[in-house]
Amino acid sequence: MARPTPLSGFPEWLPEGRVVEQHVLDVLRRTFELHGFVGIETRAVEPLDQLLRKGETSKEVYVLSRLQEDPESPDRGGRLGLHFDLTVPFARYVLEHAGHLAFPFRRYQIQKVWRGERPQDGRFREFVQADIDVVGAGELPYHYEVELPLVMAEALGALRDVGLPPVRILVNNRKVAEGFYRGIGLTDVEAVLRSIDKLDKVGGPAVAELLVAEAGASADQAQACLELAAVAGDDESVVDAVRAVADRHGATHPLLDEGLAELGALVRAAAVRAPGVVRAELKIARGLDYYTGSVYETLLVGHEQLGSICSGGRYDTLASDGSSTYPGVGLSIGVSRLVSRLLGAGLVRATRAVPSAVLVAVANEDDRGRSQDVAIALRARGIPVEVAPSAAKFGKQIRHADRRGIPFVWFPGDPAAEDPARVADQVKDIRSGEQVPADAATWQPPAEDLWPRVVPAEG
Repeated sequence: MARPTPLSGFPEWLPEGRVVEQHVLDVLRRTFELHGFVGIETRAVEPLDQLLRKGETSKEVYVLSRLQEDPESPDRGGRLGLHFDLTVPFARYVLEHAGHLAFPFRRYQIQKVWRGERPQDGRFREFVQADIDVVGAGELPYHYEVELPLVMAEALGALRDVGLPPVRILVNNRKVAEGFYRGIGLTDVEAVLRSIDKLDKVGGPAVAELLVAEAGASADQAQACLELAAVAGDDESVVDAVRAVADRHGATHPLLDEGLAELGALVRAAAVRAPGVVRAELKIARGLDYYTGSVYETLLVGHEQLGSICSGGRYDTLASDGSSTYPGVGLSIGVSRLVSRLLGAGLVRATRAVPSAVLVAVANEDDRGRSQDVAIALRARGIPVEVAPSAAKFGKQIRHADRRGIPFVWFPGDPAAEDPARVADQVKDIRSGEQVPADAATWQPPAEDLWPRVVPAEG
């Protein structure tokens, strides 16, 4: 059989990489639960008409089709697609189970998602995503828009010890943007936001042309929008800077005032709880039209070319059944994108690729049962163990442990041995060569060797 050709965009980590991914997921999960978020999981498929209701994602959805299905069937409403994010299925989950949920509902969700886009650095067709959201019934206080990015800052900050670069969470408020745009006479706010969202990709002159062509802006209005997008700051002075731009262009609107008050509160709280992590940047637009308040994007410092590894915002009407509305705020981490950079840039490593801390040697196949008994006794005490695959010479068994990264080899004793030194069990640290008597009922490996650890690459 010929060697299989890898499928582009579907990452498969080697065992060491999987250890790193699991560590990242464990840290995220633990941090989310410390803040009271409950884990849920939704089905992998949703009705296609629900996935495509926004329209702009139609090219990204993988459609499920049975081989026996009529390919000419026009019934798109009956077809299913793999979810391309976790927000759409979560909105459906809230509507479907609202009667059984306590609001505000705090949830985290870690699952794979699928997008049929062109693979590139850090961008995959199948990847793991981790979301946190708070959803209210009818209303949701603003303070959650302050809390959520700070929870995410804490989660990502907990990975700094293993080599994750510093993160910078960029924040803005849609109310500021909309109030400013309306204040200078622009009415197609969504078109303006879509244009501003392309600023880093195409540059100011190209965005100015887009604003004129697609948002109906005049040259002066386009310039005003670019001036607003250039405002940035790490403290509340950013509010004064926005007001100065608004005053120069005669922009006044209640939404502008409301948004500035909220943005100031977020920056003020972040300066206390996550100093140096959160930065207000008025160019952050988030092109999706369902965001209504705060918006967030997160960059790895020194790896900005990777793009945002975590984004989200406030949405007021994403989940609604016509009679009840469930506003929310949330952020989503592209875990696979993050892990791919950690591994690809050589920032982290696993101390070993396998869970086993001990390999129990087998003197001969007739004595395999004795080796199994040792393994059972060690596992009962929480020590990960495997038994040697064959009763080869001990030197070969030691080399097998070394290749797998297992630090200790256990040699079961022989009660009938004439040599007293062979009666008791022995355990060997194959890194140092030290070998000492050991009892499976009491022996314990050093804490740092019990399970694989993720450490900085230079550590």
